[in-house]
Amino acid sequence: MGAVDPQGGVFRASPFHLWDAPNVKIEPIVLSANQPERFYRGGERIAELRGEKQSSPYVPEDWVGSTATLFGHENTGLTRLPDGRWLRDAVTEDPQAWLGSPHVAAYGADPALLVKLLDAGQRLPVHCHPSDAFALRHHGSHFGKTEAWVVIGTSGADPRVHIGFADDVDEPVVAGWIAEQDSDAMLGALNSVRVNAGDTVFVPAGLPHAIGAGVFIVELQQPTDLALTLEWQGFLPDDTGAHQGLGYPTALGCLDRTGWRDRLDTIVTRGGTADPDGTGSVDLFGDTAAPFFRAERLRVRRAVAVDASFAVLVVLEGAGRMSTAFGGSLDLARGQTVLVPHSAGAATIAGELTAIRCLPPMPAA
Repeated sequence: MGAVDPQGGVFRASPFHLWDAPNVKIEPIVLSANQPERFYRGGERIAELRGEKQSSPYVPEDWVGSTATLFGHENTGLTRLPDGRWLRDAVTEDPQAWLGSPHVAAYGADPALLVKLLDAGQRLPVHCHPSDAFALRHHGSHFGKTEAWVVIGTSGADPRVHIGFADDVDEPVVAGWIAEQDSDAMLGALNSVRVNAGDTVFVPAGLPHAIGAGVFIVELQQPTDLALTLEWQGFLPDDTGAHQGLGYPTALGCLDRTGWRDRLDTIVTRGGTADPDGTGSVDLFGDTAAPFFRAERLRVRRAVAVDASFAVLVVLEGAGRMSTAFGGSLDLARGQTVLVPHSAGAATIAGELTAIRCLPPMPAA
């Protein structure tokens, strides 16, 4: 049997597949912005970070290193490489070079990761995402959408995220809020948490949430655009897209209706944790997130070594240079998003910079 296809079925591997070929060395690649138009406003701080002009008021997300598409779209959301190919096609052609053998054995020719820059110019609607099991049963996808946020900036007097119901909520109550589109009730039932740059939030599948206006994040997630939008009025034209064709009675089966008031400290971390001498890498999400994705905050003041892995590097400030095991080098600067293939090997980053290094899930031993 072939490796599992994240969108359902199995890969039909030929007797000789490119991932059995000698490992090609691919050096790190600086990616251009990839900002599909969305239904909510934002994107000003993405443009500022990148040193570019904002193209539209409705480009609040930059899909970085993406092999996933917007729900119902053929190509929208995919990353295009500088040579003109879709990253998705390049990975399929040589998954071992891009992802490494252990990852390919576990996940096939899929990075199993989507990274976004998300700049909320307005509050997002209350919504949630399905688990792997729900996504497989109802969407034919082997990935649901657990996600996590690294807050990299805030604006406004009171930047907040709204996450998890404070107390248990019965399904008929939620169904009533949806039928009436009672935004106040939905938002009021969630835990409202003020955030600052450096905070992190882990968002398990099913957890209802809404990112508030003025919150700028690096978002790691499983590579799908599957969602249940409870609060669609004022955001979507009708409720069809809100439940993505499942109907609310079925779609509500993915919602976590339990109370999180006393559990927020298990998913919200304040300010991260710096190492004693203020340089090096810090694991941002730990073992809980490792089956879905991993992230490190890199603070470089002297040379920092990183292991071989498919990765997305988001440079938040400063400048430096990445030197790879095979003699390649790449200048790094604020606002860059860099795609690092596994075959680039171990690397050293030198200079003075701060970056978020986003990694795929850890394959099971």
